[in-house]
Amino acid sequence: MKSWKKKVIVAVMMGVTMMGLAGCSGTGSETSKNENTGSLVLYTSQPEADAQKLVDGFHKQHPEVKVDVFRSGTEEVISKVLAEKQAGAVQADVLLVADSVTFENLKQKDLLEAYESPELQGIPATFIDKDHMYTGTKVITTGIMYNTTRTKEIPTSFADLTKPAYKGELIMPSPLYSGAAAYNVGVMTRIPSLGWDYFQALKQNDVKVDKGNGAIQKAVVAGEKACGIIVDYMANRSKKEGAPVEFVYPAEGSPVITEPIGLVKGAKNKKAAQAFIDYVLSADGQRLAASIGYTPIKEGVEAPAGLKSIADIKVMDVNIAELFKNREADKSKFTSIFQ
Repeated sequence: MKSWKKKVIVAVMMGVTMMGLAGCSGTGSETSKNENTGSLVLYTSQPEADAQKLVDGFHKQHPEVKVDVFRSGTEEVISKVLAEKQAGAVQADVLLVADSVTFENLKQKDLLEAYESPELQGIPATFIDKDHMYTGTKVITTGIMYNTTRTKEIPTSFADLTKPAYKGELIMPSPLYSGAAAYNVGVMTRIPSLGWDYFQALKQNDVKVDKGNGAIQKAVVAGEKACGIIVDYMANRSKKEGAPVEFVYPAEGSPVITEPIGLVKGAKNKKAAQAFIDYVLSADGQRLAASIGYTPIKEGVEAPAGLKSIADIKVMDVNIAELFKNREADKSKFTSIFQ
């Protein structure tokens, strides 16, 4: 990690130098007129195609704004931001990544700036940070996707996946790469019926741990594995595309993340960043999210076919402060089990 951070810091400083040269060259007349609305930099963990659709939707309303996107798994996005902060040159204006625990970490590190969007109406207060440092943008549950041509016994719960029928047939994302997976581990290990014993049982059942949810989606769709622990929209999307898969909301309940969005402290293009946040939280932005396949977080915007609304989901609810406090310890314990 230290070596990776050093590379990022060097790249950041080179990027700052190049940006300075570009500014001196006189290019980018729109930015020179109003640098706050001329461009913005988005760091996100959204799938690349989804992030592009979001940018395209925003651009229809703000064609004057250029959006540059850096996309990776949540853990790598945050590592990049922290390395840039250490170098004194954070490039991001807006962050859109997995879960509230991640944003609590950023908040504690003084990387976020308060912004109370005028588009908060209709969003449940529980998904809005009390200090307005970040706001949830959608409802994403984690459950089980299974391949109908390979699964002989249909799972109905997380506990089912520890049965002999699924030995060597299960794949799950790593909390060391995926923010959603890290959140899930924190939540599920604090549910009495699961706990750390559950992950020990998965290990004994030869579960494969891969990077992010995309890897799980590919493996189950291809029939390489019978089942995968995965976020709902990816399973639903695969089914709509004709893949032989189904999604199960587990009997124990579902961990729920809201993929918050936040303004980076000291953003170079604050007005453009605020406009982008407003769009994502607006009815238009929420309808776009639903069209992509996400359950909207804003009341009055219909969920996509095949997914439950938040009112119909049995949510695994735990204390966010406790998850934040224990995230690194949880990841370390996960690593000790699966190393």
